[in-house]
Amino acid sequence: MNVAAMIKLCVAMAIFGSIGFFTIHTGIPAVELVFVRCICATLFLGGMWFVTGGHKTEVWDKKELGKTIICGVFIVSNWVFLFKAFEQMSISIAISIYNLAPIFVLIFGAVLLAEKMGMYSIFATLICFVGSIFIVGIDNFTSLEDFFSSGFVWALLSAICYALTMFTSKTIHGLSAYALTFVQTIVGIIMLFPLCDFTVFSGLTTSNWIYILGTGIIHTGFVYYLFFDSIRNLSTVVVSVLVFVDPVVAILLDAILLSFRPSLLQTFGILLIFGSILYTVFSPEQKVVVHEQEKGASS
Repeated sequence: MNVAAMIKLCVAMAIFGSIGFFTIHTGIPAVELVFVRCICATLFLGGMWFVTGGHKTEVWDKKELGKTIICGVFIVSNWVFLFKAFEQMSISIAISIYNLAPIFVLIFGAVLLAEKMGMYSIFATLICFVGSIFIVGIDNFTSLEDFFSSGFVWALLSAICYALTMFTSKTIHGLSAYALTFVQTIVGIIMLFPLCDFTVFSGLTTSNWIYILGTGIIHTGFVYYLFFDSIRNLSTVVVSVLVFVDPVVAILLDAILLSFRPSLLQTFGILLIFGSILYTVFSPEQKVVVHEQEKGASS
């Protein structure tokens, strides 16, 4: 067991768990915040890439580059949708829905790759859906206006885009982690530049800028460095467990610093979602798939 890698991943996930708290204190909308985040990440990770000399040994392939660009569109959209969800709903609720991504990966695998989806996995998916309704609040589903204003759609779209990011990145093998992220954040800058309203940056306080730069340098550059540097030295099962540090920290910060108090129904919904996700990740049928993938990778 690589203890150093485990610590790095735990730190990365714990820091990322505070991104919702940072986001709501930046004072700027989601699109502009993600734009700054992409710039900071490009400079930080691009600098690390050059300092380590990785750019000299990088092997570029047109097909892989195309997949990376598509993956970049998904991950940037994921960030924008998640931050928009933070603007309209509690961080805890948004994060709970956002972490439905593994369930969507399972669904995409069944639909697009004809991977077998067991009866228990289908049941877990239905339980997640019921849990998401509980945590948003059944009263928000009484009219389309209330439903769209609840932030549920943004959080759900962020989960779907995150799942598409994971699904697409699984097919990219030749590029280094630095090159992968560098290209993705460049895609984000190009995507969001025409959509940005740069007037939102005028009149910001020093505190606002600290939170803005924090989301860019710390939550994107530094966290991604720790993340990519650690997951290569850990098993799939260990990574699957440690990534749950992220939502736990997010929910704790929401409760302690922002005084979020979930209702009994919302608490039940959160437990349903994370219980179903944990079952899906560690179910016997998924362990068989993981074992076959790791066996194939080592052969």
